[in-house]
This record gives sequence, structure tokens and C-alpha cells, in this order.
Amino acid sequence: MSTAKKPTPSAPKSNITKLTVTAMLAAVAVVLQYLEFGVPLVPAFLKMDLSDIPELIGAFIIGPVGGVVICLVKNLVHLLFSSSGFVGELSNFMLGAVFVLVAGLIYKRNKTKKTALIACLCASVCMALVSLPSNYFIVSPIYAQLFGGMETILGLYQTILPAADTLWKALLIFNVPFTLVKGLLCVLVTMLIYKPLSRLFVQMNNAINRRTNRA
Repeated sequence: MSTAKKPTPSAPKSNITKLTVTAMLAAVAVVLQYLEFGVPLVPAFLKMDLSDIPELIGAFIIGPVGGVVICLVKNLVHLLFSSSGFVGELSNFMLGAVFVLVAGLIYKRNKTKKTALIACLCASVCMALVSLPSNYFIVSPIYAQLFGGMETILGLYQTILPAADTLWKALLIFNVPFTLVKGLLCVLVTMLIYKPLSRLFVQMNNAINRRTNRA
């Protein structure tokens, strides 16, 4: 006589923990996205923020899809108070999703500190490379439509470097290195804080398990 397969006891507990961690990291990411700051020698509209750190941590702890979800939630919340006509959030999501997806997929194959570092470095390079076509074909044209044309956009680059007279050249000189540095900075902070946070995740998971068992 066949019987229905019982669900794995740990599955609901794992899902509760993942949901809790996702919500916590998304909240931190939202706060960090508002703590943006300017960087010398780049156009003023290129703002640095460290909101990719919680997404990267999420990709390591709960998987690459979890990291992308955190990135999406962060940008949806930020969209409510956007001053960029949604374009900044779109760009942040596209690049952030590439960043955490690449890192999470590589780390998932072999969860060691060395693999984590390789994953982060590969993810930073991929994000920087993707920033070129994404800005050229999607983000910059939309910005140009909303804020005065491509000449206005190029003018912001040329106030710093007059030789940046084409969009390709401006993106290669400014956006690609900026995006790479942003990724590497997030990697540096993540590598410093990931271990204690992963222990906290284990403790949280154990606490939820104990509470569920008592229930």
C-alpha cells in the first residue's frame, strides 16, 4: 500500500530561516543604498554605495537566487523615493543581479574561502564588463530621453575630461572602472565580515529549529 511522502522535517525550518535572513539583509541593503557618496574624478551622477554587500552575503548564505531577490527588493523600495526616474534603480538592479548571481553560482560549487574570493573577483569583473553594454544600450538612452538629450549626458563627462566625446569612450573611461572599484570594495568588506555573519546565520537557524521542535 502506497503512502504519501512526508515532507522533510527540516524544510519548513530552513525556509523560515531563509525568509528571515532575506528580509534582514534586504533591509540593510535599503539603508546602505541611501548612504551613497560622490567619488572624485567621476561625474557627479555616479554615486558610490555599498548596498551590494548584503546581496553578496545573501548569495553566499542562502544561494544566488536569494541574492538576486535581495537586490530586487532593495531597488523596489528605493523606487518609491527615486529621483532618477527609475533609471538608477534599473541600472543598479541589472548590475547587482549580475554581481551576486555570478558570485553565488561559483561559490555554490565549492564553498571554501578561496572559492569565495575567486567568485567575488570574477563577479566584480563581470559586473564591470556588463556595465558597458547595459549603459550604452539601455540606461544612457533612457537618461537622455528624460534629462535633456545625449549631449547633456556627454557634457557631464566632458566637464571632467573633454576628450570623452563619445558615449563609448565616456563609459569605458569612467563607468567601467567605477563599477569595478565598487565591486572590489564590496568584496573587501564582505570578506572581512562574512565569517562572523555566517556563524550568526547558523545560530539563528538552530534557534528557529529548537522553537519549531518545541511547538
